[in-house]
Amino acid sequence: MEKLSIPYPIVVEGRYDKALLAGIVNGHIIPTDGFCIFKKAEKAALLRRLAELSPIIVLTDSDGAGQVIRNHLNAILPKDRLIHLYTPQIKGKERRKDAPSKEGFLGVEGQEADTLRALLSPFAGESGCRRGGITKLDLYNLGLSGRENSAEQRRALCKQLCLPVDLTAPALLDALNMLYDRETFLNQL
Repeated sequence: MEKLSIPYPIVVEGRYDKALLAGIVNGHIIPTDGFCIFKKAEKAALLRRLAELSPIIVLTDSDGAGQVIRNHLNAILPKDRLIHLYTPQIKGKERRKDAPSKEGFLGVEGQEADTLRALLSPFAGESGCRRGGITKLDLYNLGLSGRENSAEQRRALCKQLCLPVDLTAPALLDALNMLYDRETFLNQL
């Protein structure tokens, strides 16, 4: 089945949620790493920046922990920029886990692909700002990776673009592709 093209970033709780969605959608999927979102100022800064550019889809588990993360996102981001999607509360446990969650419901990673597809399909193909196309080679050619002073140059660029200054080259590449199309990014330099 063809993947859904979603122009908005999708925030999920963890890497398994991200892995499942990566098989369903073409788009940017950002894990909060669970409650680490409360401590990761750089991730919050990136989400704030993304919210300036487009709405953000929030797809956390439909349990207490997922609601705590949603509430935190509501507190740090403009509410009118968030699209909250909810999975059905189905009793069960994910295959990779030994026991069900505290509340006994399947999380995002435990949902059927068709269920997630149905949740996200209203946003597929929406005309969002087209971004992406920046490559690892672009970063290398600009001296932002693989060079002696790359880390310093990344910090300077991040500061210029109001991004977290401690981004690694892969994290910077992901952030740039979520924020800019290749032409716009290269013209800013």
